[in-house]
Order: sequence, then C-alpha cells, then structure tokens
Amino acid sequence: MTNFPAPKPSVLMAAIFAISAVAVTGCSSDKDTKAIDRVEEAASLARVQALEARATELKGNMPVATEGSASADGAASASAKPSIKMPDESTIPDDEYGAAVRRGLQIANHTYKELPNNVGNQLNCTSCHLGNGSEAYAAPWNNITSIYPVYRSRAGRINVIQERINGCFERSMNGKALDLGSDDMNAMVSYMSWLSKDLPFGVSPEGRGFVKVDKSLKPNTDNGKKLFAEKCTVCHGAEGEGQYNDDGSYVYPAVAGDKSFNDGAGMARTYTAASFIKGKMPFGQGNSLSDQEAVDIAGYFTHLPRPVKANKDKDWPNGDAPKDVRR
Repeated sequence: MTNFPAPKPSVLMAAIFAISAVAVTGCSSDKDTKAIDRVEEAASLARVQALEARATELKGNMPVATEGSASADGAASASAKPSIKMPDESTIPDDEYGAAVRRGLQIANHTYKELPNNVGNQLNCTSCHLGNGSEAYAAPWNNITSIYPVYRSRAGRINVIQERINGCFERSMNGKALDLGSDDMNAMVSYMSWLSKDLPFGVSPEGRGFVKVDKSLKPNTDNGKKLFAEKCTVCHGAEGEGQYNDDGSYVYPAVAGDKSFNDGAGMARTYTAASFIKGKMPFGQGNSLSDQEAVDIAGYFTHLPRPVKANKDKDWPNGDAPKDVRR
C-alpha cells in the first residue's frame, strides 16, 4: 500500500490561492465575484482537505517500520507487521453478514458436531487453529482471506480460499469437501473475513503460521517416544487417541488413530508438527521444548497409525515436495 505524504501547508495554501485565482478571473472586484465561483472554490478546497485527510488515514493504518525480527522462540522483539488479535465479538454486525460470521465461528469450534457429513474423525478446526482461529503462531486465520488467491505448491496451481478450506476437510478432518457455494462454506469465509477487518489488506500479520524450527535436524524417534510418554500422554493418551466427553466431543484431541488427521494432512509432516509443538505444546507451556525435542516428538507421533489420504500421490505435481511429506 502506498504511503501518501500529507500535503505541506505551503502546498495547500498555494492550491487554495490557485483555486481562488481561477474563481475570480475576469472580475474587477470582490463585489463582482459570482456566487457560483465561491461555491466552486469551496468545493475545490474540500476536495484538497479530503485528500489530505485520506493521506493521514492511510499513514496511520500502515504498520510501523522498525528494525528487528522474530526471535528463535517465535516472539517478535520488534516487528514491521501488524499483530494478531481476536476482534471483540460485540463488533459482529446484527445483519445477514453477522449471522454468517457467527455460524462460521460455531463451525470452527464445533466442526465435528456441526458438519458430521464432512468430518471423518472427531476433530474441530480449532484443534490446530487455536483460540477461535485467532491465536498467533497457531495457524491463525486473521487476514488470510486478503492474501488469497495464492499459488500453493502442494496443488501446483493457484488456489482460492475455499479450496484451502476444503483441503483441511479432506486431510485434517479426514472427511469430505464442502460445496464451494454452500452456506456453510460462505459462513467460514465470512468469519475469516471478520477476523481480518482491522488489518491492512494483503499484509500477512506477525504470528502467521507456526514458529520456526530447524529443519536440518534429524528426528530421534526413540527419544521422541520417551518424550511423548513424559509430556503428551497425560492429555492425548498413551497411543495418541485423545480424551472424550460422553457426547463424543473431545477434552483433548486425538493425534493418532482413526479419530485423528490422515497422513495427507500438514500436521502429519514431521517439521510442520514440530513447529506447532515447539510454539504451543505442552498445552500452556509453549516454547519450553528445544527444537530437537520438538522434532523428536513429531518424528515419533506423526508416524503412529492413522487414516491414509487417498490420491496423495498427486500432491506436489511439480516435483517440489518437502522432505517430510508422507508418501
């Protein structure tokens, strides 16, 4: 977005005098100035003032450019990007769009219950997209609608946001795609758009995706099994099967087995899972593990038994698949 400088006072005054000169050309005195000339002069001045106000507004909405970058634990010491936060739900409008936004929020938090025909396990969108899909470094959705359409190497072509959502249904949810024009798909896109309402268009905010881990590290699955037993099983179970309420909803989601994501999901990849673990796990203790520990745990649990994604051999058709892709 271009940052237009506010007009200087001298420039503004010159513009005003120029406008005035045009308005009174051919007049012998102020008394001879026609009323229409004064109206045009006022309108011209208003346009200049409006441009000046718009330039100031644009400047105020731009992220502050500062030096620094995200530290190794994912926290930004100083950032040139806007930050992620959940907007106040009271700002959801009381109209048809607002109803779609609320439906999208409901689907995000209760996907298994709300869309049983499309979810093949017992997960919700917020199993991975924490905090209503609005938590930094937990694959937040804030402003994601403004950066799509985008090229995705897994598909080998441009994807729209609806295709990205359906990719999660078919992989992370081990289920079936939504109809692209369905009310539920529109609700999810509406909710994501509402999350983005206070962010500058097309800017990827600080906290997008997960924290970074060193992908050159090789997983030690024996150590990963030991660490999983020590740090993960209290919530996710000895085999990663999760814990559940009587109504079938989970207390803690499955990370393996039939109730978890399939092997075509991003979370089934060692380094993607390690990034999530590093930043957010154990729950409430994010960034307490080293990169190596996170990679070891991920290398172990991602290869536990889980559903198999059909046709995953068609992924990355251009031959640029990451090294941890499941085949």
